[in-house]
Order: sequence, then C-alpha cells, then structure tokens
Amino acid sequence: MQKVFEELTHAFRKHKGVLTQEQYEHIAIRHTTLLEDADTIFILLQASGYPISQREENLYQLDTYFTPYYEQRYCVVDIETNGSKPGDSQVIEIGAVLVQNGKIIDRFETFVECAFLPEYITKITGIEPQDLIGAPSRKEALTKLRHFMGDAVFVAHNANFDYNFLGASFERFGLGNIGNPKLCTIDLARRTFECERYGLSYLIDFLGIDMATHHRAYSDAYCAYQVMRKSFMTVPEYVRSADDLIVFSTSSRKERKKQGVSSRE
Repeated sequence: MQKVFEELTHAFRKHKGVLTQEQYEHIAIRHTTLLEDADTIFILLQASGYPISQREENLYQLDTYFTPYYEQRYCVVDIETNGSKPGDSQVIEIGAVLVQNGKIIDRFETFVECAFLPEYITKITGIEPQDLIGAPSRKEALTKLRHFMGDAVFVAHNANFDYNFLGASFERFGLGNIGNPKLCTIDLARRTFECERYGLSYLIDFLGIDMATHHRAYSDAYCAYQVMRKSFMTVPEYVRSADDLIVFSTSSRKERKKQGVSSRE
C-alpha cells in the first residue's frame, strides 16, 4: 500500500488536492488484486489513516490539502522498544497525544506485554520487567493506538523510526498499513528555528520544556508536541494547509526561498 499512498499524494498535489474518479482509479487499479477493486482500495485507504474522502460522486480529495495546518489533528507519538529492529524486537511502551488548534485534546499511554527486556533498555528507560507483566498484549495495544490515531497526521521526533517500527508491527498483527501522513519534528524544527543540535534531549533544555522523564514514551511524545508548538510560531506565511506544512518540513533551502518569493508576488 505504500506505493499507493505515495502515488496518490503526488497526484493530489499535482492536481491541487482533487482527483477525478478516472484519475483516482488509474492509480488504484495498478495496485489491485483479484480480491480488490478501486472501491475496496478506497476503503482500505481510509482504514489505514490515509486522509482521502469523496468530495462529490466522482471526485476525491486529499483532506490535508484543504485543512489549515493549525486546525489539523495531529497524533504525536513516541514508542519505547526492546531493540532497534521490528523483526526481532517489539514495542514495550506507547505514548501519544492528539493535538488540534495547538492544544492536546486526548492522550494515550500504555505498557505492552513483553517477555524479554534487556538490561540496557531498563538503564535507558527505567522500565522494569515487572512493569510489563499483565500489560496489554501487542495486538491489543497496537489496535488501541490504531483507533486513537484515526486519520490524524502522524508526528514524532525522528519520525521514520516510530513510523516504520509501528508500521511493521501493525502488519505483523493484521492491522494493515499506516497510511497517515508523516511529520518529523526534527525536520520541522530545523526549518523553523536555529539551534546547535536538534536531538530531543537538547531541545528540551533549549526550549525550557517541563517534562517528567526522558526516554519514556508519554513524556517524549509530550515534548515532541512542545517542539511542534514552538515551530508553529515561526512557519512562513505561505504555509497554510497541513499538506503545506508536511511539504515545508522536508523542503530544501532553495525551495523555501522560491516559495517565499512567489508568495509575495
């Protein structure tokens, strides 16, 4: 499905956020199987968190293209794991906050049942093996996170790690793909304020963020949210929609300069 997400997003941006049924099906049909058609792909896209909707009977839209970035719902996530690779390790703690209009509107936090916790992970996180006894199973915890996220923009500090680890975990337990658009607070911070380093621990001190414990899922998710809030204060005027923000967060200096000039013309 990742190819579908990428191709659709590229097409939506090319066509100002709207695709005709023919344009949508041209992309979707390339990825169908004997058990799927374009309508089924649409249902799977929505279930995965990809922000697509039917505008009219024969038109599809990318919702983030039209939603002002400040009004967009963001799910700021952090996970703790017992290793670095999802193939031979697992999530042991999940923390997340749902954000809209600059405020936290909901929160999610859970340990995850785990039979093996290396000592070095305990030293980093402070999580003890007994904390995980009787915790929700991986499938239960991941299912709850999937529902909590909905179609919000997925946000994390060093987002690729959390996004890819969770994506592999979702697939492993039959929860489908993550289709939510992705926003990395490291990328966003680099483009909105000057700082010597952009690691979360450094930014916590630099921005004076109050926190409970670093390297715990909920605390780190909350701190990433605070970094995002700081970035929102200085995004350029040409960034209007949530999709603008996502594009801006990965843009080059040359692209940002070009956008700034065109917005003043």
